Amino acid sequence: MSIILLILGFVLVIKGADLLVTGGSSLAKRLHVSDLVIGLTVVAFGTSLPELSVNIAASVKGSSEIAITNVLGSNVANIFLILGISSVIFPLTVTKGTVWKEIPLSFLAAIVLGIVASDHLIDGTDDSSLTRIDGLILLCFFIIFIYYTAGIAKETSSMTEAAAGKTYGIRRSTVYICAGLVLLIVGGRSIVEGAVNLAGRLNISESVIGATIVAVGTSIPELATSAVAAYRKNPDIAVGNVVGSNIFNIFFILGLSTIIKPLPVQSSDNVHIAAAIIGSVILFLCMFTGKRRILDRWEGALLIVGYFAYVCLVWFTR
Repeated sequence: MSIILLILGFVLVIKGADLLVTGGSSLAKRLHVSDLVIGLTVVAFGTSLPELSVNIAASVKGSSEIAITNVLGSNVANIFLILGISSVIFPLTVTKGTVWKEIPLSFLAAIVLGIVASDHLIDGTDDSSLTRIDGLILLCFFIIFIYYTAGIAKETSSMTEAAAGKTYGIRRSTVYICAGLVLLIVGGRSIVEGAVNLAGRLNISESVIGATIVAVGTSIPELATSAVAAYRKNPDIAVGNVVGSNIFNIFFILGLSTIIKPLPVQSSDNVHIAAAIIGSVILFLCMFTGKRRILDRWEGALLIVGYFAYVCLVWFTR
């Protein structure tokens, strides 16, 4: 039953995210928004909705370990696994702005989370937790990110329309968005129920399930989006989707989850935070190895190997 709940939940959230991205991208195309901006906002937000639905359900249920590790595990999977697979399919050319602005913003998000989650190191307390104040801080950074992205949209408003997806009418796009939200809510609850039950049956912590099975499952929309974008030789969508999703995951999803209910931070969470930080650093350095500002196939292969090393570390140190 636990596995059935997980599978059902993944199917619902993936389909829900697909419907929402389809509707949102259609509206964005009507506004002549560039590929990069759609990748950083509409697509990134839409493909992050599985994490959002799971985290809200986990926060309400009190499964704090799943709420935190789902976000961190998804960010690690986005960089190492999804960008790795996408660049193996087709080398990804990254814009100068993404190298010097968006990727550092993703790194900043992981650093800020590491700071607000390190109360025991700063004030000498025995434990750490993400409080509602911390959640507000994360949301403030998210507002800054949205303001920055709006500036990009203004600068690139004269660019050609995005190549990804079809353009539908406003009514049909709205129906897609509403249907997607319903499926995401139902699917998110199903995933949390299945993950909690599975952790209990296997006698392992919820954090391990959240950082691996749940994280990869909720990252499937990012994988599908970036892989298809790479196959269609549209690197702006492929890279912008991943980087934007990582920023959304920490600043918006984890910030909102923390405001709903403060989340205690376990010592094992430091491994996931460190992996998210290291991932952003490695992605940045990859822009200067081999061909400049291109994520080559061999670099993608190394990223995939790095992800499996992370999974092994999580499972064997649980």
